[in-house]
Amino acid sequence: MEKLNEYALVTGASSGIGREFARALASEGYNLLLVARRGERLQKLKDELKKEYPADIRILTADLSFRAECGLVAREASKLPVKVVINNAGLGDFGDFTETELSKEMQLLDVNVTAQHILLKKLLQQMEKAGREGYILNVASCAGLFPGGPHMACYYATKSYIVSLTRAVREECRIRKSRVSVSALCPGPVDTEFNDVARVRFGLKGISAEDCVKTAMKKMYKKKAVIVPTLKVRLAVGLSRFVPVPLVLRMVARQQEKKAG
Repeated sequence: MEKLNEYALVTGASSGIGREFARALASEGYNLLLVARRGERLQKLKDELKKEYPADIRILTADLSFRAECGLVAREASKLPVKVVINNAGLGDFGDFTETELSKEMQLLDVNVTAQHILLKKLLQQMEKAGREGYILNVASCAGLFPGGPHMACYYATKSYIVSLTRAVREECRIRKSRVSVSALCPGPVDTEFNDVARVRFGLKGISAEDCVKTAMKKMYKKKAVIVPTLKVRLAVGLSRFVPVPLVLRMVARQQEKKAG
């Protein structure tokens, strides 16, 4: 494995998909800037990766529900030749909209929407200013490809925002002939601890984080706009476009009801 000079930035790197992205990128020879709230987990991951790969691995403990800490991440990234950004940090919640906690929903909006928006803007600006070719992968969800998600209303809405934002920014990049490719990852169920935090259990069998990341990186390098890792989910999303929205919402609601823990 050849050691590269470029860096990859991964948010939400302490567990799940983010952790697997860190491993995969290190295996490709990237140096890493890893970001998460849980510093002890980041340090453990760094120690594990250093035993396997000759990378410069930097960790940054930051709570991305605070805008100032999003700015801190962007400033640290500006000091490095970043080629790949995995804009991954995210939260979820489950329950009837009238019963879920408003404070948790506001935190969910701060992380899933505001933080991803800030980092996309600042890191894209930095990468273009430096004239570097690169990739930004916004981690959304197949939830963002449906018209709504009863019982996970806020979560679905945040992921729709990220998909829409990614598509628009990507087209702007094409128009100005940017060397940076912007994509959205929209997986279905993935077996991570996200499910426990969001208080759900999936009705469908999830794929491993490793398989999700393997497909995501392959499609990211091919500059695909929206990446849906599994055929089953791609078919479900495709078929939903030919079904009236009220019926899709009823179908989604029934599927979500199976998640109640």
